[in-house]
Amino acid sequence: MAKISNTNDATFQADVLNSSTPVLVDFTAAWCGPCKQLEPIIQQLARDWDGKLQVYKLDVDENPAITIQYQVMGVPTVILFKKGQPVERFSGYQPKDRIISKLYPHLR
Repeated sequence: MAKISNTNDATFQADVLNSSTPVLVDFTAAWCGPCKQLEPIIQQLARDWDGKLQVYKLDVDENPAITIQYQVMGVPTVILFKKGQPVERFSGYQPKDRIISKLYPHLR
């Protein structure tokens, strides 16, 4: 079963940028209501795309350097990285079908 791991300022390069598979990063915060709503969808995507995609969470309050580097202005923000580059992003709660339509073309 796929799992969602945590990444941070210190491990982001190794976890995300150096990954040979696409990586979905959920920029989140413990106090964020829409983040909690989005979490089951992100978990489902991690299960559905196990082997095609790695999924990480990054707490924006605890990791300001990466948050600033990728200009995350609000949470939740989700960014898909492919070969170390951000190729898709969205902010705020989105329904699962809209998320899939944004991400799927990058995972074929």
